[in-house]
Amino acid sequence: MRLTGFLLTTTLTLGPALVASPQERPSFRASVDRVTLSVSVRTTRGRHVPNLKASDFALYDNGVRREIIDFRSEPTPMAVALLVDFSGSMDVAERRTAAREEVRQIVERLTPGLDQAGLFVFDKQLHELQSLAPAPGAILAQLDSYQRPFGVTSLFDAVAETGKRLSQDGAARRAVVAITDGADNASLMTPAAVSELASRIDVPTYVILVVSPLDRAGKGVVDEARLTAAMNGPLAHLARWTGGEIYAGVSPVESAKAADDIVTDLRQQYVIAFEPKGSAGWHPLSVETRSRDHVVRARSGYVLGNNGNVF
Repeated sequence: MRLTGFLLTTTLTLGPALVASPQERPSFRASVDRVTLSVSVRTTRGRHVPNLKASDFALYDNGVRREIIDFRSEPTPMAVALLVDFSGSMDVAERRTAAREEVRQIVERLTPGLDQAGLFVFDKQLHELQSLAPAPGAILAQLDSYQRPFGVTSLFDAVAETGKRLSQDGAARRAVVAITDGADNASLMTPAAVSELASRIDVPTYVILVVSPLDRAGKGVVDEARLTAAMNGPLAHLARWTGGEIYAGVSPVESAKAADDIVTDLRQQYVIAFEPKGSAGWHPLSVETRSRDHVVRARSGYVLGNNGNVF
């Protein structure tokens, strides 16, 4: 978090050591004449901030302030891709049951017939069980009927591919919600590569870590050291670099709170656009407001090509 003369911001950037190599970067075009980013604003106590105007924001592209050429704050339908871990590690300690409950909580908060939801599951491979369709669809029935693959886990690869598919929908408010125990032992892509991809196509990634009752150490107590490591590890960095967040479903109350938070976050996002300028390569982004009490979340940057296209 960075405090300037009168602006407070949370800036998450990919430094040279964290930006994916050219070999890791999937080729995906976002736009050719503007960069659009989804922005969420909260108070330092975590409450969402509505009713802001374009003049309340300052946007910096590679440290240079840019003019906001489009600004939208009115509610619009959202598109959510639910990405559920079906690897072998999820078949112990009732984690799959806990994951289903997380899915149910989110689906029930979507507006029927207006919001869209899709269902993807993964182990080593990604499987699409329901393409984006008006909520609620048959997501829970599809989840209940799916055969368990018991494979290894390619979590980061699955997030990347799901984000690319979701970006083709064109919805202004969209996100991948990954529900997992946090293990990854087979991905070809690194967290940095996935973060860069999701950032430049403006698809926030929200992660809900599944913590079932049987995961608890001893007398129903959560293994705090393990949970803290997961909440501050590669998955957490991936979520926050893309403008999303990470949650731990350690209880029914926390699971409901995570679902509320994600849906409210998407519902109240501001959509900002500006014209890209400058040299080719990775451009870190920073978005700020005038209030010291505001914490701003947005994707960490985009890639500008030699021909001026945004990738």
